Amino acid sequence: MTGISVFDHKLLADSWSTQDMRTIFCEENRIQKWLDVEAALAKAQAKLNIIPKKAADEIAKKAHYKFMDMEFIFTEFKKTKHPLVPTVRGLEKACKDNLGEFVHFGVTTQDIIDTGIVLQFKEAMQIIKQELKLIAKALVKLAKTHKNTAMMGRTLALQALPITFGHKVSIWLSELDRHFERILELEKRLYVGSIVGAVGTKASLSDKANEVEKLTLENLGLDVPNISWQPARDRFIELGYVLGNINATFNKIAHQLLILSHNEIDEIAEPFGKGQVGSSTMPHKRNPAISENAVTVSNALKANLAILSDIERHEHERDGQVWKMEWKLLPEMFLMLSVVLANMKFALSDLEIKKDKMLKNLNTLNGFVLAERVMFALSDYYGKQHAHEIVYENAMLGIEKQKTFKEVLIADKRVSKVLKEKEIDALLDATTYVGYAPKLVDEFLAKIKNSAILK
Repeated sequence: MTGISVFDHKLLADSWSTQDMRTIFCEENRIQKWLDVEAALAKAQAKLNIIPKKAADEIAKKAHYKFMDMEFIFTEFKKTKHPLVPTVRGLEKACKDNLGEFVHFGVTTQDIIDTGIVLQFKEAMQIIKQELKLIAKALVKLAKTHKNTAMMGRTLALQALPITFGHKVSIWLSELDRHFERILELEKRLYVGSIVGAVGTKASLSDKANEVEKLTLENLGLDVPNISWQPARDRFIELGYVLGNINATFNKIAHQLLILSHNEIDEIAEPFGKGQVGSSTMPHKRNPAISENAVTVSNALKANLAILSDIERHEHERDGQVWKMEWKLLPEMFLMLSVVLANMKFALSDLEIKKDKMLKNLNTLNGFVLAERVMFALSDYYGKQHAHEIVYENAMLGIEKQKTFKEVLIADKRVSKVLKEKEIDALLDATTYVGYAPKLVDEFLAKIKNSAILK
C-alpha cells in the first residue's frame, strides 16, 4: 500500500458509514451548522421581539450553504484571518433589503462554533451507535453459533486451558455493551449549546438573555447548560475518552484476529472475496488486510487521545491556542473510529471459524494443558498440594523427554494406582474441559438481550 493512505483504501471507501462521517465533518456541513445556529438565534430573538420578524425570516431563508458566495467568503477569510466572520458576512450579503444587519446579534464567535460542532458531534455519534449495533448483532450470532466450539485459551501468549470461541466473543460483546451505555450517559452532558456572549456573562443578549438561549437551543434540538462552558472543555474530553475507549476495544479485537490468522495458529480467517489479492509478488497470500488496517488506524487514533486532555487547560475565559485543537482532534477521532468500525463490521460479519484447526491446536502440547484437570482428579486421593507436586513432576519430565502427558502419567505408579487408562484418556480430552463456558454464554446473552445496543 505504498503511497496509498489507509484512510482512502478501497475497502473503506465502500463503507457508507465512513462516507457519511466524511460528509459530517466536511467544510460544507461545518459552515451549514454555523448557519443553522445563526438561523435558530434569529428565530428566537424575533419571537422575543429583539429583532424584526421579517429579518429573522430572511436570515432563516438564506442560512443555507447554497446561498453562500464561497468566493466572497474565501476572500474575506484571507483578509480577516478569522474563522467565522467571513461566513457571517456571507450570510449578511445573501440577505435582501439590509436585513442581514441582524445576523449574529449579541453572540460571539465561540457561541456559534461551539454549538455548531456539538451539532456535528451529535450527527457523528448516530453513525458510531449504528455501527456498534451492527457489530453487536454479528457478535451475538458468533457467540450463539460457537458457544460449544472448543479452542485453546491463552495467557501471557502461551497455551493455558481450553475455552470456547463463543465465550471469547461474548467477552468482546460485553465490552461493546458497556461502551454503548457510556455513550448514552455521555449524550446527556454533551448535547448542549452555547449562547452566552463574549465571556459567558450574556451581557450583550439583552434582559431576555436566558430566553434567547433557551429558545435558540430548543430550535436546534440541544439542551441548555447550567452555566457557560466556554472555558470548561470537560465534555469534549469525556467524548474523546469514550471514543478512545471504544477504539481500544477494537484495537484488541483486531489484533487478536491477526494473531489467530497466523498460519501457525490458523484458527480464523477474514472474508476473502473472489479476485482479492494478498500480495503483488506472492500469489498464495490471503492477508488479513482488514484487521491489519483496523489496527493501523486505531493506533493512529491514540495520538489524538494523548493530546486531547490539553484542551482543558484554558487560560482565563477563552484560549484559542488550546480551544482550536478540538477542531482537529475530535473530528479526526470520529473519522478514524468510523474506519475502524467499518473494517471490524466487515471482518466479524462473515468471519471464518476453523474448528478443525482449533481442535488440532488443543492437542499441540500433547495433553499437558490438562495438567490442572489431572491434578484435581488426583487431589481427591492425595490432597491438592501433593497432587500438584506429582503432576508438576510428570509435566516437567514429559516436556523434557518429549513424551506425551498420557505416557508419563501411566508410567507413574502414584497415578496409575488411582486412575485407570480410560479415566486418563477422558481427563485428557480437551474439548470436555471448557468449564461452564457454554452455559455462561447463554446466561450472558440472556442478560443483555434487552440492552440498548441490541435494540
